[in-house]
Amino acid sequence: MISDRSILSFKETFRQFFSYALIGFLHNFIGYTLYLLLTYFWGAPKLTMTVLYFAGALISFFANRRFTFQHNGRIDIAGIRYIFAQTLGYLLNLTLLLLFVDWLGFAHQFVQAVAIVVVAMFLFVMLRLFVFSPQLAENGAIRS
Repeated sequence: MISDRSILSFKETFRQFFSYALIGFLHNFIGYTLYLLLTYFWGAPKLTMTVLYFAGALISFFANRRFTFQHNGRIDIAGIRYIFAQTLGYLLNLTLLLLFVDWLGFAHQFVQAVAIVVVAMFLFVMLRLFVFSPQLAENGAIRS
């Protein structure tokens, strides 16, 4: 039997995912368009991805903190956790580019488009369970 609490948790997760997807779609559409333009005129796919990744991460922190997860806890703790999660996301993105572009010879445009989706799914889980988790107390411990 499904409890009312699990239904509410599912609804909240779905609302968060929808908000995250909407913010992410707008953010990544603009970011990917800039990526294509900059790599077309400038080249350097990994450097371009790096610059755009961290600029987008900063914007994403404030949008997702406020709208997606409605987090009102300490910004410093969430910020440190966010930097950790984004660093893992960045390393995942860079690894995908190195593996599929440099080693396997796929087109960087295609690999980066797929990497956006893979990293976004990874980051949703990290943001929901680690960065903005309602179960984490302000001192970083898990509430019972």
